[in-house]
Amino acid sequence: MTRWAAAVEYDGSPYCGWQIQDGQPSVQAEVEAALSKVADRPVAVQCAGRTDTGVHATGQVIHFDTDADREERAWVFGGNANLPPSISIRWARPVADDFNARFSAVARRYRYIIANRDVRPAILHRRVVWDRRPLDAEAMARAAAPLMGTHDFTSYRAVACQAKSPVRTVHEFTVQRRGAFIHIDVEANAFLHHMIRTFAGTLMAVGAGEADEDWPRRVLEARDRRVAGMTARPGGLYLTAVRYPDEFGLPELSGDPGLW
Repeated sequence: MTRWAAAVEYDGSPYCGWQIQDGQPSVQAEVEAALSKVADRPVAVQCAGRTDTGVHATGQVIHFDTDADREERAWVFGGNANLPPSISIRWARPVADDFNARFSAVARRYRYIIANRDVRPAILHRRVVWDRRPLDAEAMARAAAPLMGTHDFTSYRAVACQAKSPVRTVHEFTVQRRGAFIHIDVEANAFLHHMIRTFAGTLMAVGAGEADEDWPRRVLEARDRRVAGMTARPGGLYLTAVRYPDEFGLPELSGDPGLW
């Protein structure tokens, strides 16, 4: 058996999320079906991070074990030939047996994209989140600064989050305006359920002038989800990169999906 790692890009709009669910279309089911055709036998995959309904990825990482003797090109191009247009395998590499897409990761990076203009987007309506309120991206960036570091993020996770500990370490947190779009980029060792979307909802309230710049810090210290902002909609969220120790020799994705 050989263990393979691969990077997967997908538009999450048509799917119930990454994970297989009975009677619902999922990214995992499509990827497993495509790779199974290449291998000519069943292939089961594990991912670095399960994304929710409507959430996208440009740098999801998976691993799978198989005794099928195939070249890297076969997994990439053969897999893509059997995938719908909304999903694409970016690369595939054989890895050590102790590699695990989820547990070997040392950091994950997400981008949340806001279309900040008067008129709602049409072509991008499932790929960004629209907010017509004039948002102050610089105020949002200042408000985000206290969220970096190691903290108890209870206030920023879903009530139903099943993580054993709410403590996470945020390595980077930036907010930048690019024309009519605002990008929120966050990199951390791991994330809680709805953590990025709650960050986004809270910062959007600051950007709109509905809350002061110190509010996200007070929310953090409250350790109470009820005091945070709304959970922003999923369409603007992208898993852009997963980072691993150099010893595994995997290609490093830029973390920038190159979108707007």
